[in-house]
Amino acid sequence: MNPHPICASEDLAEGGPGVRFTLDRQGVCEPAFAVRFGGRVHAYLNRCAHLSVELDWQPGQFFDHSGLYLICATHGALYAPDSGRCIGGRCNGKGLNPVTVVEDGGQVFLIEEGRESVG
Repeated sequence: MNPHPICASEDLAEGGPGVRFTLDRQGVCEPAFAVRFGGRVHAYLNRCAHLSVELDWQPGQFFDHSGLYLICATHGALYAPDSGRCIGGRCNGKGLNPVTVVEDGGQVFLIEEGRESVG
């Protein structure tokens, strides 16, 4: 597995807009995103646990108005940004699917098999 750059570290502000990217897993493209919370970068597939819809209400807007929770724009399910765990809404205890990333040398890298593209 080779690391693939997603974005510069400075592109992710605490509780601010995220960066969308696409995972190519054996020919299947899956939308994903990275955000910063608690001083760390966290990444997940961009898919609500309740319905298979993307979370962001506008491209890159994953946090609720408080900047403390990730929110599904379709029906308001709330997720903990540091774990992806469902904390409210219709997700019935299901969480977001994590994507492994690391931050090093001012860059955020995807650590996942397959290719990645920023978008």
